[in-house]
Amino acid sequence: MRVLLTAFESYDEWQENASWLALVALLRERPENLDLVTRRYPVDLQGVQRRLQDDLDADFDAVVHTGQAPGSSTIRLEAIALNTAGRVEQTGQPAPELVPGGPVAYRSRLPLGEFQKSLLDAGIPTSVSYHAGTFLCNATMFMTHHWFAQQRIDTSVGFIHLPLASQQVASAAANYPSLPTETLAEALRIILQTLVVTPLPAPRHMA
Repeated sequence: MRVLLTAFESYDEWQENASWLALVALLRERPENLDLVTRRYPVDLQGVQRRLQDDLDADFDAVVHTGQAPGSSTIRLEAIALNTAGRVEQTGQPAPELVPGGPVAYRSRLPLGEFQKSLLDAGIPTSVSYHAGTFLCNATMFMTHHWFAQQRIDTSVGFIHLPLASQQVASAAANYPSLPTETLAEALRIILQTLVVTPLPAPRHMA
């Protein structure tokens, strides 16, 4: 199985990103039984779009994006990506679409229920979230689905939001829920291991 696993770089007040910290920790003991390709993306919509165009042209059985979610106390397995480019504060104005005239949403085909069970069995707090927000994380998940749809390739795609790493909260003296980086990395490891043993529809060209 060939999997693309991505994370984000730091942004705003966060000098580190929990997703990248977890990915780096994961790679210290690289998962076996799969061909894992990793990337770190900028926190910039146009930058992510350019990177996705380059990265998704390779053949992958699944694509798993990760990002951090300050304030979250659980690993959040995102089920839905919305065709929404952000939030417009002016009352009555709809949020612009990521892809004008495109689908309203895409649903992840990754085995989120199996992921959740495996993580909970390991004592890692986890929840299934029914959409990935309306900002860059959602956009990354939506654009990845849409790229494969445009290529008429049926590939499993998902997004995982991670709580802040404990070291981020300690260094910022912030009052946020967090998990140790090692726990976040173990969560990614369990998700990948579960993905390997869970039958997925093979990527196929759609008629």
